[in-house]
Amino acid sequence: MTGRLNSAQPYAIGLFRIVVGLLFACHGANSLFGTFGGQTAQAGSWPGWYAAVIELVGGSLVLLGLGTRAAAFISSGAMAYAYFKVHQPEALWPIENNGEGAAMYCWAMFLLIFTGSGAFGLDRLFAKRSGAQDRTAADQEPVAV
Repeated sequence: MTGRLNSAQPYAIGLFRIVVGLLFACHGANSLFGTFGGQTAQAGSWPGWYAAVIELVGGSLVLLGLGTRAAAFISSGAMAYAYFKVHQPEALWPIENNGEGAAMYCWAMFLLIFTGSGAFGLDRLFAKRSGAQDRTAADQEPVAV
């Protein structure tokens, strides 16, 4: 069973990346454009508008699997900032300060920094096209042993 799960790992990571990226991008679109019934952040306002731009752009890049690690790094940092500067001063625990979303996005993006895009990502497609992808033993081994 472990062998089957390990062989499916790139696909599970790819699906995880797609879902997290889509939800993160939707959150940014909600704040920027008022889609899904949200209120828009005033252009240039700190930190709301900048966070929304990071969410939309970072989420879209993560969704597509393009520059996943860099986009996830910036997105994770933005959500850590959001949690500690906006939510955490209200109360200690995320359930008390409405910071569950920021905490979950922070850790989900943090995970993607280390796992990469997984399957279905444009990173892999471009790497194969350029011929720059030399499959090493590390690329072929599952992340968890």
